[in-house]
Amino acid sequence: MNAFSKQTLPGDIRGGVVSFLVAVPLCLGIALASGVPLFSGIIAGIVGGLVVGIFSRSALSISGPEAGLIVVVLAAVNSLPSFEAVLLATCLAGVLQIGFGLLKAGTVSHFFPSAVIKGMLAAIGLILIFKQLPHLVGYDADSAEGFSLFQPDGFDIVGQLRSALQQFNGAACLISLLSLGILLLWEVPSLKRFSFFRTVPAALLVVTLGILVNSYLLPADVALHGDHLVRLPVPESVGAFFSLFTLPDFGEWTNPQVYASALSIALVASLEALLAVEATDELDPLKRKTPPNRELVAQGIGNIASGLVGGMPLTSVIVRSSVSINAGGRTRVAALVHGTMLLVSVLALPTVLNQIPWAALASILLVTGYKLARPVVFRQQFEAGLNKFLPFVTTVAAILLTDLLTGILIGMVVGVFFILRETYRKAHHTQVYRVDGEERIRIRMGEYVSFLNKASVASMLKDIPDEAVVEIDSSRSTYIDSDVMHLLSHFEANARQRNIRIIRVTAEYKVLLKEPVSPEKIRS
Repeated sequence: MNAFSKQTLPGDIRGGVVSFLVAVPLCLGIALASGVPLFSGIIAGIVGGLVVGIFSRSALSISGPEAGLIVVVLAAVNSLPSFEAVLLATCLAGVLQIGFGLLKAGTVSHFFPSAVIKGMLAAIGLILIFKQLPHLVGYDADSAEGFSLFQPDGFDIVGQLRSALQQFNGAACLISLLSLGILLLWEVPSLKRFSFFRTVPAALLVVTLGILVNSYLLPADVALHGDHLVRLPVPESVGAFFSLFTLPDFGEWTNPQVYASALSIALVASLEALLAVEATDELDPLKRKTPPNRELVAQGIGNIASGLVGGMPLTSVIVRSSVSINAGGRTRVAALVHGTMLLVSVLALPTVLNQIPWAALASILLVTGYKLARPVVFRQQFEAGLNKFLPFVTTVAAILLTDLLTGILIGMVVGVFFILRETYRKAHHTQVYRVDGEERIRIRMGEYVSFLNKASVASMLKDIPDEAVVEIDSSRSTYIDSDVMHLLSHFEANARQRNIRIIRVTAEYKVLLKEPVSPEKIRS
């Protein structure tokens, strides 16, 4: 259900509007933290909604500047001679991403265990919660909502909370309490039967109420201003508006560092996009799947377009996507609404948007974070067993302590360990039973037996006593590595010397080694 539908349109509009409200400060904050012009973040948000929204086949993903790209963009800014050269690297990164998609590199996303994906979502939820706490009490100096508790500038969440408590702001607290109250009220199931609660998005009401309370109900000396409000560039003329757009410096195409920066941006943006759409598909109520190779192509087109008009690199953003889903977004129309609203806002509504208090937006993000990291998610993973819970909780802890990509890689290492352990343990199963008074040892081979199982199979065959009757059942196996097959053949070759009788069972036939068994006996 990716196409336009009258049934999904109201929810898509709500999702697009709410994600737009969240995107405005995030676009500005991430651009600020990346060392690029603030408006380049807005441009990337517009392109991510409109261009990627058109070419992507993801039903729910919304693209734009993302905090995971801050490090690589900062590195590009520091290593290249100008911002225009960074734009050229962004365009080249898009070309590389299209190449990745055409080469079918998107299938790498299928190798990430579900426990790691769920751990990534839960960690992002926790970080969203932690990083909104200073904004709720009026500390708004750090506007980049990163995916790490430890900022590149060393000013971590503990320091932010300490500063927030020292600069406690009563107006921000009042707006936060009202906003959280509305958001929680909208979650009450019994109120869903009223059309007002179904049609009016809580986030839009929160933002509107925040503006009204701060601008008209609070005294001027108490009301929030400056850093406590969204700060969007306000062009004073048509010429000033177009001056905010920048063209790449194509003269830098001979600079090797441009290509190195492009490769870094392409790799990080591609991996983040694949993980984001995988995680977004997990949140999809309709459980649709995004074609990963097509997504890489769409992201590449988006980065080329963004770089050509002065936008910073972009990728799929989990925060905006999850906010849209929570607000009712169900198709790509939500992404298109999101991009259109960003474009309209910078043209016609910058002064209105600049009245939105950070406290109201922080409340929306805090509730979104809670929905991603609900206690029930941790309980479900725990009940699924250690092979699911440990990769999940390791991913959560690693992301909290490092950054998004490093945390995912650490979680992957733990996840692969448990996969290898399960593969090792389930390579074969040994059972002793009796047939007509005769004791037999049945060795049932697993569905997939790789070279990693060679040691366990060799140890098991070595422990079989002399003069035993051994049934080797590979009827359920779809693959047995040649090294393991060599072990079995060697065991059979030496079985006569140990007076061991072997029965081979496969999906096609059953034979007693050196002694054929009739079809009638097999059926019996």
